[in-house]
Amino acid sequence: MPEPSTLLRIEKECMEIFTRRLWPWPPATALATTRAQLLAVMLLLASFAPAARSEAPALLSGSARPVIEQFLATQTAGLPGKVHITLYEPSSGPLPHCEALELFLPRGARLWGRVSIGVRCAGGTPWTRYVQASIAVVARYYVAARQLDAGETLTLADTAIQEGDLTSLPASVIVDPAQLNGVTVLNRLALGAPIRREFLRAVSVVQQGQSIKLITQGPGFVVSTEGKAMTSAAVGSVVQAKTQSGQLISGVVRADGVVERTN
Repeated sequence: MPEPSTLLRIEKECMEIFTRRLWPWPPATALATTRAQLLAVMLLLASFAPAARSEAPALLSGSARPVIEQFLATQTAGLPGKVHITLYEPSSGPLPHCEALELFLPRGARLWGRVSIGVRCAGGTPWTRYVQASIAVVARYYVAARQLDAGETLTLADTAIQEGDLTSLPASVIVDPAQLNGVTVLNRLALGAPIRREFLRAVSVVQQGQSIKLITQGPGFVVSTEGKAMTSAAVGSVVQAKTQSGQLISGVVRADGVVERTN
């Protein structure tokens, strides 16, 4: 039930709204009756309303905590940015002591945001519990440095870097500046809007049938030759090209239109 001070504040606000809408002014007896009815309704609603606040879940403690933290640190090693892991005690209470814990992830679980970690003890009296974990991945991502209109060619100068928890952002948000090379904007983006892959379209810098320069690099050598692109391709994509001798080779398209092979 709400605190008495909260009830009094709500009552006062409701009465002010109610009395402002009454004209002409009601007699004192009618106003007193209305006030009593209003209080009764407020008390009835408060009896059915859920608690305004719920207790925050307790943080996990005990010998299992470092084991679970190490497990999650290993599993999230490949994620971009800095990973922050918070473990919460199960609703059933603290984990019983166990000499040899086995950890597992439920089928389809992704170590991103909120996730359940299975904890199993096979020795002594076997038990299985699930620990809730919050995994935040703090990293830099790109946002629009100004309003971007559809059809504009995007450059790094049109973007700004922000830092935040990637788990609270769309999965397609751009974190690699290489993904901004040679792209155009598909939809208008407001200032500060996160730049996402589906908002961009790659621009072909190599056209099918175009004569291109092919470079092959290796330890201590660079070989350059001419060829013809078999397909159109954007910056960073792989394209096949036919050399003057008729050989088909594949390479990655650079921003300057050169196709580079690395041996």
